[in-house]
Amino acid sequence: MPKRLLIVAHAPSPNTLALREAAERGAHHPDIEGVEVVVKAPLEAGPEDVRGCDALLLGTTENLGYMSGALKDFFDRTYYPVLEEKQGLPCALYIRAGHDGTGTRRAVESIVTGLRWRWVQAPLILRGEWRADFVEQVEELGLYLAAGLDNGLF
Repeated sequence: MPKRLLIVAHAPSPNTLALREAAERGAHHPDIEGVEVVVKAPLEAGPEDVRGCDALLLGTTENLGYMSGALKDFFDRTYYPVLEEKQGLPCALYIRAGHDGTGTRRAVESIVTGLRWRWVQAPLILRGEWRADFVEQVEELGLYLAAGLDNGLF
């Protein structure tokens, strides 16, 4: 059975959609053979998606110093249904932050700590004005998670 990487990322603009697509592209790298990639918007993803995955990549915008309402809704709907059965789930996060991303990071980290999921890398914060290398960084993050799953690292 292939392992499943779930990407749950809010993409309300062309730039954030490019980030979500980059995460998926990285996860679909040709050298990775044993990983199925599922990509969903936060409002479309739910507990059944989390139950069915082996690792999770979260993506959000910084909204008023907090995560997107869509990602918060995802957590609201999935927290208690998966709390006991998905402890230790490997996860990572990218934040598209117009400012510093600190409040967004802190909020997501607090929820992930409560869920007892396991960070496989520090959150990637894409700060300030849009830069083309943001896409490359998120693509590498998607590749890292998929490669880690494929090689049994997590």
